[in-house]
Amino acid sequence: MDKKELGNKGENFAAEYYKKLGFDIVKQNYTCRGGEIDIIAENAEYIVFVEVKTRSDNALYQPSEAVDYKKQKRLTIAAVKYLTETESEKQPQFDVFEVYTHNNRIFKVRRIENAFDAFDFGGRYDIF
Repeated sequence: MDKKELGNKGENFAAEYYKKLGFDIVKQNYTCRGGEIDIIAENAEYIVFVEVKTRSDNALYQPSEAVDYKKQKRLTIAAVKYLTETESEKQPQFDVFEVYTHNNRIFKVRRIENAFDAFDFGGRYDIF
């Protein structure tokens, strides 16, 4: 299984995980100029922008470490673009979903709720 297939497997698993938590999956792989969001999910209270990171068990670092300042900024830009196209009264939230694999099989996941917020960017994107 190549890296892209493994990433897709992780994203699909994450989408199912959010469904089991009571979220509706609004969109997967939303792209716009300046950014991309793996999963957009919502429930009665929140609209959640999810970044999924899949790594094998022999990786040298945790998957969430790949969601650095630059990646957070791109996610924020994409979320703002999405929210300007789609009205929502729900509270936005940015989650990171880690997927760990061994021999191409998922053996562990970790959901990091509210991993960061748009205010981390000096208020530039604070339409929330």
